[in-house]
Amino acid sequence: MKKVLACLLAGAMVFGVSATTAMADEEKTVGILMPTQSSERWINDGANMKEQLEEKGYKVELQYAEDDTAQQVSQLENYISMGVDCLVIAAIDSGVLVNAEAQAKEAGIPIIAYDRLLMDTDAVSYYATFDNKGVGTVIANYIKEAKDLDAAREAGESYTIEFFMGSPDDNNALFLYNGIMEVLQEYLDDGTLVCKSGRTSFEDTCILRWSQETAQANCENILTANYADEDLDIACSAFDGFAYGIKAALQGAGYTEENWPLITGQDAEVMATKNIIDGTQTMSIYKDTRLLASKAVTMVDAVLQGSEPEINDTEQYDNGALVVPTYMCTPVAVDQSNYQEILIDGGYYTEDQLK
Repeated sequence: MKKVLACLLAGAMVFGVSATTAMADEEKTVGILMPTQSSERWINDGANMKEQLEEKGYKVELQYAEDDTAQQVSQLENYISMGVDCLVIAAIDSGVLVNAEAQAKEAGIPIIAYDRLLMDTDAVSYYATFDNKGVGTVIANYIKEAKDLDAAREAGESYTIEFFMGSPDDNNALFLYNGIMEVLQEYLDDGTLVCKSGRTSFEDTCILRWSQETAQANCENILTANYADEDLDIACSAFDGFAYGIKAALQGAGYTEENWPLITGQDAEVMATKNIIDGTQTMSIYKDTRLLASKAVTMVDAVLQGSEPEINDTEQYDNGALVVPTYMCTPVAVDQSNYQEILIDGGYYTEDQLK
C-alpha cells in the first residue's frame, strides 16, 4: 500500500512539474511594438501576430506609437521593466531605440525586427520582412512593361515620370529606391524617361514618416512648376498612402480619365484596391501580412524554445553592427487583371470590403 501511495505521490509530483513547465511556457509574454495605426497594414500586422501568438499560448502586449519616436522609446522601456520574454519591433526610427535595445539585451530579452531593420544594434536576433529591394524591382518592372520602355526607346519616344519615395529614417525605403533605380536608371539616362522636376535621388524624393499629406503637397508643387504645358505620365510611388495624395493632387490639377497617369503603390490597402478597380491607381504591391506575421511568430517561438527558425537570407541585411539573419517574403504586383484572384480568391479581402 505504501508503495502504491509513493508511486501516486511521485506521479503527482511529475505531473505537477510538467504542468508548471507548461504553465510557464503559456505565461511567457511577447511585447509587440508597431509604428502607427494611421496605415491599415500596421493594424493588420499587429492583429495577425497577436492572434497567432495567443494561439500558441503566449501572452501578448501590443502597442502602437502613432509615429511618435519618444512614445515608442517609452513603450520599449516599459516592456523591459515588465520583464517581457521576447520583443517584436517595427521601428519608427530605429536610431532612437539603440540605447533601449541595449537595455533589453542586458536583461536577456531577445528582439525580432519586424519589416523594418533595426540599425546599429547587436541586440537583434532575427529579422522578418518582405524583400524590400524586390518590392522596388517589382514596381519598376511593372512600369517598364506597362509602358514598354524598350519599344519607346527604339522609337525615340519618352514618358514623363516623378518619384515619391519612402521615409529617410526607414531603412526599407532606401532598399526599395535602389530596386527601382536598378531597373529604371538606364531609361532616365537615355531620355526614355524624363523627370522634369529633376528630383530623382533618394534624398530629393524621400518623404518623412511616409506622409500622405507631404506626398500630396509635393505632387501639387511638382505639377504647378513643371507640368503646366505637358502631362505627367508616371507617378512612381512607394506607398499606397502616397498614391492617395497624388490622386488628390492630380484631380486638383484637372486630370481626367483621358490623361490620367500610371500610379504605383505598396501594401494593397482596401482603399488602394478600390482605386485600382476604378482606375485611379494602376497597381500596388501585395504583401500578405498573414504570412509575414506567421514568419515573425515562428521566430519568436524558436527563440523562446531554444531552437532555430527558418531563414533565407544571411547576407543582405547588415545593420552596421551585424548581419541580421532574415526571412524575406516575396512581394506580388496587383492590378485590375489579377486583384480578384490574388486578394479575393486568396481570402485576403472579401468582395464586400471592396465595394
